[in-house]
Amino acid sequence: MISQVKLLRGRLLVFCAIAMSALVLRLAVTSFSPLASQIREDIGFSPTVVGVFGMVPTAMFALFGLATPLVAKRWGLERTALVAVLMAGVGMLTRALMSDTWSLLALSALALAGMGIGNVVIPPLVKRYFSDTLAAMSSVYIVGVQIGTIAPAFVAVPLAEAFGWRTSIGVWAVLGFAAALPWTVVLVRARRRAASAPPGEPVSVPSGTPHGKAWLSPVGWGMAGMFGMTSMITYSMFTWIPDILADAGASEGFGGAMVGLFSFMGLVAAFGAPTLCARMRNPFPVVVGCALCYLVAFSGLLFAPMSAPVLWVVLLGLGPSTFPMSLTLINLRTRTHLGSATLSGFTQGVGYAVACLGPLLFGVFHDSTDGWTLSFGFLTGAVVILVIAGAQACKPRMLEDSWNGNSDAHRHAAETSTKPHIDSVGK
Repeated sequence: MISQVKLLRGRLLVFCAIAMSALVLRLAVTSFSPLASQIREDIGFSPTVVGVFGMVPTAMFALFGLATPLVAKRWGLERTALVAVLMAGVGMLTRALMSDTWSLLALSALALAGMGIGNVVIPPLVKRYFSDTLAAMSSVYIVGVQIGTIAPAFVAVPLAEAFGWRTSIGVWAVLGFAAALPWTVVLVRARRRAASAPPGEPVSVPSGTPHGKAWLSPVGWGMAGMFGMTSMITYSMFTWIPDILADAGASEGFGGAMVGLFSFMGLVAAFGAPTLCARMRNPFPVVVGCALCYLVAFSGLLFAPMSAPVLWVVLLGLGPSTFPMSLTLINLRTRTHLGSATLSGFTQGVGYAVACLGPLLFGVFHDSTDGWTLSFGFLTGAVVILVIAGAQACKPRMLEDSWNGNSDAHRHAAETSTKPHIDSVGK
């Protein structure tokens, strides 16, 4: 009985750590964007530099998405998660103190690098500790990410008006440091147990599974394609919805409200998509439904933007339901937490690298034609790739069965490596 209570407490601690970390993963992005013009006027950098700030998030997410699996393999998932939230906290706090452009940019990059690391390690941590409740835990952390995306965007301007922009972008560091506390306790408990364990007693789940290469597997490329196209479309729309509606005669305030509605629909999808994805052997029909939502929304915004703008934006916001699907499939299409870490890094590294191009190309096509037809044609092509990639990602098969061609060894190793990892924190 006492042992069961300790196990429950151990998992509860990790639950809190994952949930708090999820809240941190977008704070540096959406706390800065609403204040970019105000910060630019105060510090004195050009509008071009604002564009650089806009590209840094996806660049950092891509770079550290690809690098994190190697770091996590060396340090362990829990220690890597702790470093991630500390980087985010330090970066958000110190950038608020800067008065020159490049220091502000460098420390923003530090915060975003921490968030890029967190993006990658959270799914395998869910796999490692909560493999028996993947859908529920996926919903928890994806909802956390969405809340961390929406909340700063709504309160950044009021906070800046009351206390100044430095306070408005720096206050979020508190959440980064708070998320570090449960991870610290997790690591301390694991170290104490390791020190007190009898000789020969295992203190953690053995890795068991060799490290393969996600880019050798159709699962890896399907996941990267689905995640990448979703991210590219999403970041393009975040950037350009106000201008599209402004060209149709809408006010600046209405355009901003529609961006908020677009963000809110992501929160709605985060509640339902993971469970739906987990219950379906092949959730590809959901991908097709998301593609249809995109196509109807694109058509509405292109040909009759002000006839039913709320409807178009609601449908547009349902399209990125493939984002929580992708994060859930990272765990559903892998046998072990090592496989999940590898797939997470490849999916998000490649995906965010592609996403960098979305807002830029959408704007280039608009400027070259002085209209939106070619821009939406570009995103329609992305939807086609999304469907093709989604068909590969959704097939009921495992990454480890094709990441180096030795599927039998992976199946054998998986027999002892897929149970919830609770020993090191629960005793």
